[in-house]
Amino acid sequence: KVEEEGEDQGGIVLDNVPIVTPNRDVLVSDMTLTLKPGMHMLITGPNGCGKSSLFRILGGLWPTYGGALTRPKERDMFYIPQRPYLSIGTLREQIIYPMSTRAFMNQGRTDDELSSILDDVELSYLVGREGGWTSANDWKDVLSGGEKQKVAMARLLFHKPRFAILDECTSAVAIDVEGKMYMKAKERGITLMTVSHRASLWKFH
Repeated sequence: KVEEEGEDQGGIVLDNVPIVTPNRDVLVSDMTLTLKPGMHMLITGPNGCGKSSLFRILGGLWPTYGGALTRPKERDMFYIPQRPYLSIGTLREQIIYPMSTRAFMNQGRTDDELSSILDDVELSYLVGREGGWTSANDWKDVLSGGEKQKVAMARLLFHKPRFAILDECTSAVAIDVEGKMYMKAKERGITLMTVSHRASLWKFH
């Protein structure tokens, strides 16, 4: 049973939910967990131990096979994988994704706001290097691995969801920059749920 949370905005609740892969491999027979806003959670461990499985269920990427799961409305959750999706389009569109340029303009949001966000993720040089916000490119081929992950974190800061699932999403970023991005996310009131093996992230959770 999966429900979106009600008006109380209580957060995330798992009640005897099994953690099961799409291949029906049972990783955890039943899990009970309550995660309220402001309770930042880190799951760590060696590669291949199933760290991402819980968050794939929370993000709706994997089905629920039992128990009861209450989670925020879709608009309040943001999922960032290790390899973020980048579309062919303008530089602006990479930062505001999945918002459209028309919606961006209609809401009165500005490129100055985006520039400030790029400062927060140590990517401010990108606008000048690539020829401005309206420059179009195949960004998955243009940006380095670390730059792609910074773009994804810039999206997070732009959208400011209530909850964010961060799945090894800063693995190619320097530790000091990673720490700055985590602090900026927390300052915006985003509750962080992180999968990572980096001990440097413990202090943010």
